[in-house]
Amino acid sequence: MARIIIDKDLCTGCGSCISACLYDALELNDDGVAVVDADKCNICRACVSECPFEAISVEGAQNIKDDKDDYHGIWVYAEQWDGKLHDVAFELLTEARQLSADLGEDLSAVLIGHNVKSDAAELNKFGANNIYLFDDSTLAIPNEETYAYLMADLITKYKPAVVLYGATAFGRSLAPRIAAKLNTGLTADCTFLSIDKERKLLQQTRPAFGGNVMATILCPEHRPQMATVRPKVFKKEALSSPEKCNVIIETVNLNDFEPKSHIIEVVGFQNKELRVEDAEIVVAGGAGFACQEDFALTKELADLLGGCVGASRAAVDAGYASHPNQVGQTGKVIAPKIYIACGIAGAIQHLVGMENSDFIIAINNDPDASIFQIADIGIVGDVKVVLPKLIEKIKSHKAKQLAV
Repeated sequence: MARIIIDKDLCTGCGSCISACLYDALELNDDGVAVVDADKCNICRACVSECPFEAISVEGAQNIKDDKDDYHGIWVYAEQWDGKLHDVAFELLTEARQLSADLGEDLSAVLIGHNVKSDAAELNKFGANNIYLFDDSTLAIPNEETYAYLMADLITKYKPAVVLYGATAFGRSLAPRIAAKLNTGLTADCTFLSIDKERKLLQQTRPAFGGNVMATILCPEHRPQMATVRPKVFKKEALSSPEKCNVIIETVNLNDFEPKSHIIEVVGFQNKELRVEDAEIVVAGGAGFACQEDFALTKELADLLGGCVGASRAAVDAGYASHPNQVGQTGKVIAPKIYIACGIAGAIQHLVGMENSDFIIAINNDPDASIFQIADIGIVGDVKVVLPKLIEKIKSHKAKQLAV
């Protein structure tokens, strides 16, 4: 694996690397030469660029500027927990099918865990031509350091051109570790992916500058090209007749690896309430509500419809809803069957989180509100007037159904 190397003949003991190190991993020895503490070093490479005498290098890191053509195929990291695959794996495979077709290369999945071999068939249904499998009891509980170690070695061995990860809590910790080990780039929280066919580059689009612009990012000089994508950004769609896939079983060898952290205990999530990212119907409120009492109308409507309450950042900042219910760039990305936006203007930061909903209903007193541009049904009016009438109509309809 990668490690920092200091050339004693070139080092002058100037100390530039020491001041540049963010992890206090460098010091001068008795001979006045810089030395590195491997336990503290995170291979961030700040010292490499800071050294004026080019005395510092990274051993084991790839420099593939001259052999990009050796890298082929698209990989999806198939995240699982306790043997259950995360939906984002299927979403990424669905999207990657078109990417692999545009690139003209195979689509593969990487599966790491314990007793997960049976999940290979599920990944095949969504288009994986090859599945690289690490299955071992030592991998039963996902650990970012261990998984990153295995993934980095696997990527070095097979050389994929593109690797995609879900931007879950685990994926957001795993992907940057791998990028650092491989000396390559990583674009986080992408909302759109495409292939530049002429240059065979992954075009990675994500919100930038606080969500005010959409930036398309390229990684032209290093491989693999890597990106994370939030759950629910892409739809998942299984193939009606998938081709037979190859399952490549990899050997788990951790003899030379010792993680810096160890998981002592795993505690399950105790809140049994419906989560906004799992709800098929979401009633979301925004700045159009003047107080907590008015915002409660969203909860009343959501309960009637068997859905969940969502909120814009403005509503969360005002204290009307909690952050787990926030929808948007700094919250959750969701794709329910029905999304009812109440008093939400439709800033791009919010649209990123819900624009993939199957059916969008917008209620806003501003006829020029941006939310109406993506809404299937738009109601111009005050949410504090419209919602009570809508709630009353639904209650009346339900009462008639019960009377029949």
